[in-house]
Amino acid sequence: MQFRLAMLGVVLMAIGNSVGLTADASTAGSIYDHKIANIDDKPVELSQYKGKVLVIVNVASKCGKTPQYEGLQALHEKFKDKGLAILGMPCNQFGKQEPGSNKEIQEFCTSKYHVTFDMFSKIDVNGKDASPLYKQLTALDTKPKGAGPVAWNFEKFIVNRKGEVVARFGSGV
Repeated sequence: MQFRLAMLGVVLMAIGNSVGLTADASTAGSIYDHKIANIDDKPVELSQYKGKVLVIVNVASKCGKTPQYEGLQALHEKFKDKGLAILGMPCNQFGKQEPGSNKEIQEFCTSKYHVTFDMFSKIDVNGKDASPLYKQLTALDTKPKGAGPVAWNFEKFIVNRKGEVVARFGSGV
């Protein structure tokens, strides 16, 4: 519960532009430079999220953490009008817990958890085939978790309105 409150606090602070956390800015480029296919396989320029607070999270439908969709959707509903955007990135790298197609993932998320936040095509978040976005995110020494590979499903990166990655939380948050 304490971690959930911490994440909510970071999101609220990022929305208010008063984030006190820092990230290592040594990784070249901006997260806004990336283009990623959405769940319908249509390209999305992340630059469309400029000025918003982002929660970028790798998700899976068959994980013990899957009920976090409910909390993510609640955050989305509560703060979307204040500039929060949640970006769900399905990934099958952890225990093969996201085996479905994009269409199956979308159907699951909307029917079971009524997800209306932005969902993207299935990607890798670690290794040589990792999405360039995740290569950038995991290279940053972002508190409280730090740099390094994504450990499991539902790891979260918080990006402030300026496009700076200001926090990284593990799956338990």
